[in-house]
Amino acid sequence: MDLFRKKEINTSLEGESHLVKCLSAFDLTLLGIGAIIGAGIFILTGIVAARDAGPGVIFSYIIAGFACVFSALSYAELASSIGGCGSAYGYAYAGFGELIAWIVGWDLLLEYAISVSAVSVGWSSYANDFLLAIKIHIPKDFLYGPSQGGIFNLLACVIIAILTALLMWGVKSSTRVNNMMVMIKLFVVLLFIVIASGEVRLPNWSPFLPFGWEGVIKGASLIFFAYIGFDAVSTAAEEAINPQRDLPIGIIGSLFICTILYIIVAGLLTGIAHYSTLDVASPISHALLALGYKSAASLISVGAVAGLTTVMLVLFYGLTRIVLAMTRDGLLPKIFSKTNSYTHTPVRVIFLCGILMISLAAFISMDVLAELVNVGTLFAFFIVCAGVLYLRYKNPEMHRPFKTPAIPYVPILGMATCLYLIINLPFITLMRFVIWMAIGLVLYFIYGYSHSALAKKQD
Repeated sequence: MDLFRKKEINTSLEGESHLVKCLSAFDLTLLGIGAIIGAGIFILTGIVAARDAGPGVIFSYIIAGFACVFSALSYAELASSIGGCGSAYGYAYAGFGELIAWIVGWDLLLEYAISVSAVSVGWSSYANDFLLAIKIHIPKDFLYGPSQGGIFNLLACVIIAILTALLMWGVKSSTRVNNMMVMIKLFVVLLFIVIASGEVRLPNWSPFLPFGWEGVIKGASLIFFAYIGFDAVSTAAEEAINPQRDLPIGIIGSLFICTILYIIVAGLLTGIAHYSTLDVASPISHALLALGYKSAASLISVGAVAGLTTVMLVLFYGLTRIVLAMTRDGLLPKIFSKTNSYTHTPVRVIFLCGILMISLAAFISMDVLAELVNVGTLFAFFIVCAGVLYLRYKNPEMHRPFKTPAIPYVPILGMATCLYLIINLPFITLMRFVIWMAIGLVLYFIYGYSHSALAKKQD
């Protein structure tokens, strides 16, 4: 049996795992914005400016954004032509076969699960600040994991449990909640832009590159975390009303809007406060408080809670759809692929993922959780760009409602920028990623290789 076994690009869905088509282009665009705007604006901008790039964090966002643009165009082509709920996993399966697909799927499980867990830990800090403001005190033992002197992070567990229940209830209900929260956080981001536009002090931008170009590149590698999520739009292919048209709009539209907002906010934030003062958990609120805007700072905190919630919701959603695709193909136990007859959601997958992420968020700090996210995302983006080139060569006649422009340059530039950012990540992060992938290969040969749908078909 060929190790790089392939399946047909257009596979039929099993009746037992049918998903309802209910998402419009507007829903998909807000889904992408919900996943992207969160930790980037509300946390990472200030931290990266203070530690790595200074006001040059603007360039860090531009570099990371360019890397994402090339990948987003590649995602749009594959999402419109191949579809399915598996995102890069499904595209790798169609282009490169089962083994590469498993590697990408295993990588995506790492990326999405750890992203949700990491953001939930950050969310718990904002939520605790809100509770303190209304005189509710939670013991420190239940605010931090063991590595930070606590027992477990209660608030992080609570928010993941709530999102688990929401996703079990139905994707349309989840989308309504996401759309509402996206509107809230867009409002507070625009509020900050309006206030900060009149408070910029040019001396704060000098020196503009205090850590040199090396700091800008390092900042881009770290700030890439801020862009994680636009690829989650592609996991909604089966639930999109018109996927060939709506998916490219959702992917590219959400990335464009968020990149513009990131650049504007980064420039204004380093203009109203010196970069050295921004190494705090809530840099935007901190800067506004320093300028005397107490009410606006409070609204920003509310927006941060909403923003981080939507990031978790969309990434959680994407994770469950990728696991669902892998169970359909038999690479993971098929018992999890069944959808609920009433809600039409994969409740078993959602519950399993919720338990896994609660376990991570309860006991591990955000720094440790976030270390592996960027390399996993960059690897997935690299494979998607490579997949576009391979399928253009291998299957030139395939129907492509959306075509990546400037072939082969756009996918090649996407691969090059992703690889460049990968090699600028810390060595220990790369080693942990290699270990995770090695564990995945062992599991594939123990279970997936012999239990996959292709293996049973050939047998």
